[in-house]
Amino acid sequence: MLDIADELYRWVEQGRDFAVATVVAVGGSAPRQPGAALAVDADGTAIGSVSGGCVEGAVYELCQQALEDGESVLERFGYSDEDAFAVGLTCGGVIDILVTPVRAGDPVRPVVTAALEAAVRGEAAATARIVSGPAELVGRALVVRPESSYGGFGAHPELDRTVAAEARAFLDAGRTGTLEIGEQGSRCGAPLTVLVESSVPPPRMIVFGAIDFASALVRIGRFLGYRVTVCDARPVFATEARFPEADEVVVEWPHTYLERTETDARTVLCVLTHDARFDVPLLRLALKLPVAYVGAMGSRRTHLDRNERLREVGVTELELARLRSPIGLDLGARTPEETALSIAAEIVANRRGGSGVSLTGAHTPIHHDVTSVPARRIGSVA
Repeated sequence: MLDIADELYRWVEQGRDFAVATVVAVGGSAPRQPGAALAVDADGTAIGSVSGGCVEGAVYELCQQALEDGESVLERFGYSDEDAFAVGLTCGGVIDILVTPVRAGDPVRPVVTAALEAAVRGEAAATARIVSGPAELVGRALVVRPESSYGGFGAHPELDRTVAAEARAFLDAGRTGTLEIGEQGSRCGAPLTVLVESSVPPPRMIVFGAIDFASALVRIGRFLGYRVTVCDARPVFATEARFPEADEVVVEWPHTYLERTETDARTVLCVLTHDARFDVPLLRLALKLPVAYVGAMGSRRTHLDRNERLREVGVTELELARLRSPIGLDLGARTPEETALSIAAEIVANRRGGSGVSLTGAHTPIHHDVTSVPARRIGSVA
């Protein structure tokens, strides 16, 4: 639902009634991941997608029905061997979809509004919705922020507290997924499945080195949804005029800036300076940080020389193993744009667990991180 938060929040502000269909779980080669949504308003206007086209028509009708009867419904769509073009996923996958009406006067509307508002503002919040369980609880929602929560399920008080705690764990990791819990907040009572959607600020991409390759990388970084910073110690190169699409341009020694700026487990660091004066102190620090990706540009000769310099200043072999250098996948790239694509491809492969090899002739899953989304059970042992 939060993937179409901007449009849905405008609907809320305009007072529109709507129903939202959200992907809860997927299996096989389903094209969309949990949290993907399609919404339909009372006039029949639709936004979003839950399957890339496979089952949109059927889900559209479910949304219209939910608007009429005011009831949430959980529906499964999958591949049909008898008729591959019937309602189902012709790619062979399976998706579970929760359809929830959001109408004026519905108890869920103010909770959904709070969730959408947080997403639009770029604030950290998680939305927990009951997907399956007693009919009177399905579709009810709770919004959880780092220090507070809003809404509730109207069942056992312990349920709200337990789900809020679990949702904060999802939020800390920026995850969307499901968990299973008893109606009384433990393994007691009727079993419930809860979908938790996390809304977190965009991840950061920090590009060190204000060169022509950086300009292309800024553009593709923005396209991928990163908040992009360009940093260089040379004021003649690090200017907003040269990088108009960057969210921020910083004139500072790279390692000094990295010491003071905020990073997290989703941050990617791209070192394009290929100058030992900048690279060594910067990478010495970067390789100790719990960030998602550290890549450095340079020839193979530069790479070997840089590694020796890093060893001399105390960087361990384990830390060096984290360094992606020469940066990017082997695409035969030459131009700044092609090189940026190569770097971006490696970042995506690293994030999603891809191999980087051609899918033609391969026998690996296409969607590495969404082939199956089992519910997490409260009280279970991993």
